[in-house]
Amino acid sequence: MSRAFVIGSEGQDGRILSERLSSEGCETVGLGRDTDLSDRDVVEGLVSKFRPDEIYYLAAVHHAAEDRGSSGGRDLYVESHRVHVEGLLNVLEAIRLRHPSARLFYAASCLVFGEPSTGAQNESTPFAPAGVYGITKTTGIHCCRLYRNGAGVHASTGILYNHESPLRKPGFVSQKIVRGAVDIRKGRSSKLVLGDLSAVNDWGWAADTVDAMVRIVRSEEPDDLVVATGEAHTVSDFVEAVFRRAGLDWKRHVDEDRSMIARRRPPLIGDASRLRERTGWRPSVGFEQMAGLLWDAAWAASAER
Repeated sequence: MSRAFVIGSEGQDGRILSERLSSEGCETVGLGRDTDLSDRDVVEGLVSKFRPDEIYYLAAVHHAAEDRGSSGGRDLYVESHRVHVEGLLNVLEAIRLRHPSARLFYAASCLVFGEPSTGAQNESTPFAPAGVYGITKTTGIHCCRLYRNGAGVHASTGILYNHESPLRKPGFVSQKIVRGAVDIRKGRSSKLVLGDLSAVNDWGWAADTVDAMVRIVRSEEPDDLVVATGEAHTVSDFVEAVFRRAGLDWKRHVDEDRSMIARRRPPLIGDASRLRERTGWRPSVGFEQMAGLLWDAAWAASAER
């Protein structure tokens, strides 16, 4: 039986991945916030004891300050570096010293590209992060490259674009939209106010993103790969799709208030051609279907409350 570590098992991707691996008969060990990844001895001890075949490093620090346009300050950088870089280095070193046959996947982010002036981003697009999250995730990619090229560790990274599921936290715009539609459908509200309906994203289905992670870590050669749909959709596209599924006219219920916008980012759209060519990966859920699935889950959950 194969064995896997899922570091960051409490998040959306960690929960979906753990369920996926367990369904395959893989013995899955979830490591959450109570595991001190900054303690090298702890990390080496876990790797030595369990000797996982695959390690998925999904741990991440999200902070509302960056979404509001603030740098978040020194404390946010220190905490982000501890999780995105220091803990990762301890895992890479533990693989090198204690279990060299293990394979690692590191979840990076499209925010490593910052504000690119060109079209869709691929693996050749220069890194130019503009915030703490992107900066520390970029550093994590370089750490994987260092151990891959210098120590022969099978360390791969996925540069992940937006991906949704019903497990998303309420603060994400996708959940604001579906929950707003539920409230309107139930008569608890008549309006949903959003900041920028013209904002563009590359939205995928989280289970498809997790599938890409598994394919990447099991590829013969480790690499850094963009994981994205390559499709550009606006927030208004998302709203329209959800409200149509809900049987509502979104133009009657949704208002835009641009004063709510703290930071405007250029569109980040990924080109996953290399991933497709190397692994055969394809998204299984399209944009309209994704919006419908999110609505269905939110509506079903509202009936249980």
